[in-house]
Amino acid sequence: MTRIVYLDSYTLNPGDIDFRVLEALGSLDVYDRSDVADLPERCKNADVLIVNKFKVDRTALDLMPSISYVAVSATGFNNIDIDEVRRRGIPVSNVRNYGSDSVAQYVFAAMLSFYNRTDHYAREVKAARWNTCPDFCFYDHSIHDLSGKVLGIIGFGDIGHKVAQLGLAFGMNVLVHTRTIPAMKMEKLAFTDREEVFRRADVLSLHCPLTPDTDKLIDAGTLGMMKKNALLINTGRGGLINEADLYEALSGNAIAGAILDVLTVEPLQAPVRLMQLKNCMITPHIAWASVESRKNLVNGLAENINAFLSGQWINRVY
Repeated sequence: MTRIVYLDSYTLNPGDIDFRVLEALGSLDVYDRSDVADLPERCKNADVLIVNKFKVDRTALDLMPSISYVAVSATGFNNIDIDEVRRRGIPVSNVRNYGSDSVAQYVFAAMLSFYNRTDHYAREVKAARWNTCPDFCFYDHSIHDLSGKVLGIIGFGDIGHKVAQLGLAFGMNVLVHTRTIPAMKMEKLAFTDREEVFRRADVLSLHCPLTPDTDKLIDAGTLGMMKKNALLINTGRGGLINEADLYEALSGNAIAGAILDVLTVEPLQAPVRLMQLKNCMITPHIAWASVESRKNLVNGLAENINAFLSGQWINRVY
C-alpha cells in the first residue's frame, strides 16, 4: 500500500474538513506541523510527500530517501528546491485555481466594508450612540456606492478575471493591466497600461505574481500617481508593496486606505507600523481560505496523487 505523509496540514485543515479522498489513495499520516528533526521517523518508508510551506531541500530529502513524489498543497512552490528534486528525479505537482472564488469574494467583502463602514456603525450601535440619536439614523462617515467607480486590476489570471466579473456586476468601470491580453475579451472591460490603471482607479486590486518586474510595484512613485480617494487591496503577495512607502502615503492621506491580506514577512515577527493606521486594515492571509476553497484544494491533491499512482504526472511545476 502506498504510504502518504502530510507534514504541515494545519493551515489547510484546522478540523473543519476531512481527508477521505486522500485516505482512499493509501496509508495516510497527517501532522499539523513538522520540523526537520521529525523527518526520519515520520517519513520512514513514505512514498508520497504532501507539503504546504515545509521546505523540501537537500537536507530534508536526505532524511526521507524513499519519497518518489511531492504534492504541494498550494499553487506557489518556492519552498521546493527545484534543482534538487529534478536532480533526484522526483516529480512535483501543485494545485491551481482552487481558491479563486474565495479570493474574489474577499476583495468585495473588503471593498464593501470600506465603503459601507459596516464594522464602524455596528461598533457605534453597541456603544449606545443610536440610543441617544435624535433622528432615526446617524452618519459620521460617508457611505459610497460601488456603481460608477473605477476598479483597477493588476493581473488577469483566474482570480483577476473573477474580480472583474464581480466589479461589472456591481456597475463598476473595470480597467485591467496584464502581461497577456486574452483573445476572448469581456464586454465593458478595458485593457490598458499600468500608469492609466494607477491614475484612474478608485479601487486598485493586485492579482499579479511576484516577479522581478512586479517586486515593490507599489512604491512612492506609483502611489503618487493614485487618486487621494483611492483604496488599495492586496491579496497577491506582500512583496508587491513597499510597505514603508505605503505607510507614508496612508499616514499623509495621499490615498484613502489600504486593505492587506498579505505582508512581506508572514507570519508577523513584530508589529508593523501599518497596523497603527486607522485607514489600513490587515488580515492574516485568509482570502483563499473558505471551506469550499480548502475542499477544492484537497480534491486537487487527490487528483494529482491518483494520477501519479496511475503513471501520469499532471500539474507539473518543472
